[in-house]
Amino acid sequence: MAKGGNKKALRGRAGRMQGGRGSGRPTHGHVRLWGRHAVEAALKNPARQHRKLWATREGVASLDGELPAGFPIEYAEVADLARLVSHDAPHQGLVLECEPLDDIHLDDVLSGDADRPIVVLDQVTDPHNVGAILRSAAAFGAAALVTQDRHAPPESGALAKAASGALESVPWVRVVNLARALEEIAEAGYWRIGLAGDADAEFAQALAAGPVALVLGAEGEGLRHNIAAHCDALARLPIGEAMESLNVSNAAAIALYAVATRPG
Repeated sequence: MAKGGNKKALRGRAGRMQGGRGSGRPTHGHVRLWGRHAVEAALKNPARQHRKLWATREGVASLDGELPAGFPIEYAEVADLARLVSHDAPHQGLVLECEPLDDIHLDDVLSGDADRPIVVLDQVTDPHNVGAILRSAAAFGAAALVTQDRHAPPESGALAKAASGALESVPWVRVVNLARALEEIAEAGYWRIGLAGDADAEFAQALAAGPVALVLGAEGEGLRHNIAAHCDALARLPIGEAMESLNVSNAAAIALYAVATRPG
């Protein structure tokens, strides 16, 4: 979308709403995104192929810029849009159907800016957590998110909404073997810090200078033994005794902030 365009220039087709209620996960190769930030970021992403936008007129008016001429848009009522998304999803008058993003290879990330941290998730499957981690990764300049392809959520409306646009800006690398990926990350010169609540060292003690990869496990289970063994250091966040642990997305945000603000 071009910035600063005349929003009144947006046009669309009236018609009957197509499709049923869903989570926004890929169906027949497509994914549905909703909410202003997620939809707007997808529309502005030149790497994203779009199929159709369902929207209220208020939702379209909230977008920053104008859609290209001839963009497939269908105006609808709020209740109609609710049938296209998961139950009670805050679509904000915008539902976009598009193609999933193309795969990104780990080598492409490792050949980039080593000053930016990499976030590695070990079997974190909740889309809201992964979306929130993507949002923090974008906020603190992370180079990429790395997950195992079989134990991570797919692109979805819920994940994109939680990411608040970061799904379009943070490279997401899906790998077959997470342990092997960590070996490649180490070979590229990154210091791999695994977050573990029972670690002896605090995070500040384990945080070295140079390229850093943060490795976080699923809530409850934490890092699997083999993944922890592929970390150069295990560290815990210095939280008070009143709370046993933090949500994985909160822990990721704190660790990313610490990396971004370390001296030197």
